[in-house]
Order: sequence, then C-alpha cells, then structure tokens
Amino acid sequence: MKLYSYFRSTAAYRVRIALGLKELEHETSPVNLVMGQQRGEEFLAENPQGLVPALKLDSGEVLAQSSAILEWLEEAYPNPPLYPQELLAKTRTRALCQHIACDIHPLNNLRVLRYLGETLAIEQNQVDDWYAHWIHRGFSTIEETVGSFKSGFSMGGHPGMLEVFLIPQVYNAYRFKVDLSAFPQIVALDQRCQTIAAFTTAHPSRQADTPQEERA
Repeated sequence: MKLYSYFRSTAAYRVRIALGLKELEHETSPVNLVMGQQRGEEFLAENPQGLVPALKLDSGEVLAQSSAILEWLEEAYPNPPLYPQELLAKTRTRALCQHIACDIHPLNNLRVLRYLGETLAIEQNQVDDWYAHWIHRGFSTIEETVGSFKSGFSMGGHPGMLEVFLIPQVYNAYRFKVDLSAFPQIVALDQRCQTIAAFTTAHPSRQADTPQEERA
C-alpha cells in the first residue's frame, strides 16, 4: 500500500497512526500542501478530490478521506480492533470521532486558516483566537469521556479509534499554542499515547517530508 501524506496534515496523521497500530507495511508518498502539489496533475490522477490522505491499495484502487480509509482498514484488517465490539459503545466512539472530524478539524484546517488570513485579511492574533475557540468548544465535550477510561485508553489497555482521531488534533492545538490546561485528561492521554511506537512513528516530526527545523 502507498499512503499519500503531508507531515502536518492531521487527517493523514490519523491514518499513519492506524497503519502503525495494525502493523501494516506501507510506502509513504509526501504531498506538499503548502506548495500546492495536491492540485498537480500527477496527484489529481490518483485522487481527483485533491486532498490528503489518500491510500493506494495493492490492487491499484485509491481510497480518499481519512474516515473512509480508517473504516476500510478496520474491516479489512480487524486485528487489533480499534472499535469496541459492543454496538452501543462502538456507535458512541464513532460519534466522538465524527465530532473531531466534522466539528473541530474542518474549522481549523489549512484551507480555512489561509482564507481567514489571506482572503479576508484577518489579523493573525484573531486567526489564533478563532482556532483556540473551536478547540476549546470541541475538547470540552471530550474531556469527561477521556476521564472515564478505566485502564488508560479508550479500548481499555490499548488505544483505539478515538485516540487515532484525537491525538492529531492535540498536536495541532500545541502547534498553535492553544492553552490546554482546562483539559488535563486529554493532555494525560496524549502523553500516554506518546509512549507507543505507532504514535511516535506517525508523529509529524518523524516524517520524511518534515523540515529539519521541525524534527524532534
């Protein structure tokens, strides 16, 4: 498999984590979003949506959109499972994942922040306030759930799909210097995840396309 990725893309970061948790071998092909490579003919031929991540299967088929890719990975490679087996618990986990993917992430991605700063000419401090506002609104609904984990992770003794979605968003919050002191449970979960190889290997600072100054 080949993963089209960008080191800072939180959506691509999700897929990198899941591939690591499932120990699936894959090649990574960087697509530089800042330079506009996602709009180039070569990439559009693979993914007409012009977005990362995209996952090219061994069959040659290309899957787009991180949520769809993650669902495919879970069904195609069910072990280890990233969702609870009980239907109600699985549905609740999916709801939290979609809260991150649909209600937090789209308001804070590169295209939106660029539009605010470059097209609408909003001052950077106001853009930063925008970002922090939606992080705080979103994380406030997740903090209590994370605090209820009995064995440290959403799947008990190991992380699952909630961490796959949440940890990249925590990274982005740190990147934009958002104060997360109101979310000690989320911060602690992030720290636990950073002791696991699937998360550290997938971290933006560890990617081949990471600029030298941003490497860990």
